[in-house]
Amino acid sequence: MEKYIDGYLLSVPKANLDTYKKMAQQAQAVWLEHGALDYREGVADDIDGEGFGSFTAAAGARDGETVVFAWILYASKAERDRINAKVMSDPRLKDMACEGVFDFKRMCWGGFSTLVGN
Repeated sequence: MEKYIDGYLLSVPKANLDTYKKMAQQAQAVWLEHGALDYREGVADDIDGEGFGSFTAAAGARDGETVVFAWILYASKAERDRINAKVMSDPRLKDMACEGVFDFKRMCWGGFSTLVGN
């Protein structure tokens, strides 16, 4: 069975990074509880090498913001759809106060079929 990945790229104000981390830890617990195989979030450390595309530009990061790259791994696309339906109705996420922590409208996300890996 081919695994499936949801990927995310977003910018978070540096002043909100601790709050964002707490939200991400709660989201991780919810996704894993509902069956995701892995949930990772990373904050920019060494990005935007000269002569290459820019994560900062792709994320639309502004002054005072940092880039977050995240992914969730599922057993299959069907499992992803099943899990995400449960996650989206989970009261722990519905009650999460995200407003003002980062701009959801500037977040990029998408589903990816596995090309390499098992």
